[in-house]
Amino acid sequence: MSRESEQTNRRLLRARDAMDRAYTEPLNIPALARIALVSDAHFIRTFKDAFGETPHRYLQRRRVERAMSLLRETDRSVTDICMSVGFASLGTFSRTFREIVGTSPSEFRAAGTAVPVPTCFVKRWSRPSSLGGAASGPRGTSPSGAGPIDSW
Repeated sequence: MSRESEQTNRRLLRARDAMDRAYTEPLNIPALARIALVSDAHFIRTFKDAFGETPHRYLQRRRVERAMSLLRETDRSVTDICMSVGFASLGTFSRTFREIVGTSPSEFRAAGTAVPVPTCFVKRWSRPSSLGGAASGPRGTSPSGAGPIDSW
């Protein structure tokens, strides 16, 4: 890897880290591009090349990942969780959640908590994929054993 590409990757990681820290806040491409020291269009292109998804989709997936945790661990309403993870609309949240996880937030909550297994396995199995649906558990089952699994 050349020194130049290594520097580009480090700047992209800084921008992604900024998204991870402030995923509940409205972020915009110009601010992230400034962190990465590139133009807006170049940032979107290089981010997708480096991480396999656009910055917008990454942010949506990060928000849904946090919502999944809150749905499993709390009894807060879906609307409250939607707003607390950074979505401005319950409809957009529900549609995005279903696209990424494969079920609605209410169905996800109703499926219950995962069976007791090491946390590293639960995180791997339940991490949302940019391809839609959570990663599957052993032999194609979900960790619970229930079966297969903002615009800029």
